[in-house]
Amino acid sequence: MKTDSPRAWLLAVRPYSLGNSVILILAASAMALSDGAFRWLPAVSCLLFALTMQCTANLVNDLCDFRNGADRPDRLGPDRALAKGYITLPAVKAGIAAFTLAGCGALAWALAHGTLRYGGWELVGTGLACILFAYLYTAGPWPLAYHGMGDIAVILFFGLIPVGFTYYLQTGGWTTEVTTVALACGLVIDTMLMINNFRDREEDARCGKRTLVVALGAAFGHWGYFALGTGAAALCLTLLADGRTWAALLPLPYLALHLRTWRRMVRTDRGEALNVCLAETARNILIFGILLTAGILLG
Repeated sequence: MKTDSPRAWLLAVRPYSLGNSVILILAASAMALSDGAFRWLPAVSCLLFALTMQCTANLVNDLCDFRNGADRPDRLGPDRALAKGYITLPAVKAGIAAFTLAGCGALAWALAHGTLRYGGWELVGTGLACILFAYLYTAGPWPLAYHGMGDIAVILFFGLIPVGFTYYLQTGGWTTEVTTVALACGLVIDTMLMINNFRDREEDARCGKRTLVVALGAAFGHWGYFALGTGAAALCLTLLADGRTWAALLPLPYLALHLRTWRRMVRTDRGEALNVCLAETARNILIFGILLTAGILLG
């Protein structure tokens, strides 16, 4: 692969993971539409902000894991562009700066719609917290991913905050149903982190990366993955009490896919073969998001 080529950059931003950001904005916007308050400009600006911040986080993760020895050329997971030498160190730093600036622009556009319309200036702090999270997940003096806080951070910043943020910018409010949808999305997306940490548990232990799987053992990885997906489906079922029958029931086919991947994960247990489970998990997350969004729109 040619160094710093478009193909190398495509690898670096991890396109297989970007669907996570998309489903968050889709679900939140579907909730706004079903409540009669959808506004496309805030929705688009939130989508751009989410995508640029995820690309920033992925590049910062590439840089910091490479420096800390968590990413080596012989890693079990998908290739990392910096560790493989596909992208140079100066280029990664420039990419981080570029995506951060683009994210700040998207955030300013999003806030221009929300704060001017609803006076919610506290959203500025929320947006800045999202930018900080992109760095503090693996960077800084106390990186969250290295101290067992990665899963909590994902549920917050790939669940509660982006879904609630996007909904609020369009409607000026927040409901218990939005909280349910946001938590369900956060739990589902955390399955990707869980399978990654489960696969990398031995490498992470060697370099001092204390994920929950490293701290609590492989069994926690098995059952944690199981609980995250089933918990998300169970949360959707609570929407029946709010009269959202389709939103409650349509995501259930995801559960069958999740359990199938979980069984494969338990049988495989270790090694590069777990990358099949990672690919299936990315697919399952996208299917969950599409089904949940469709269910919200159907009522």
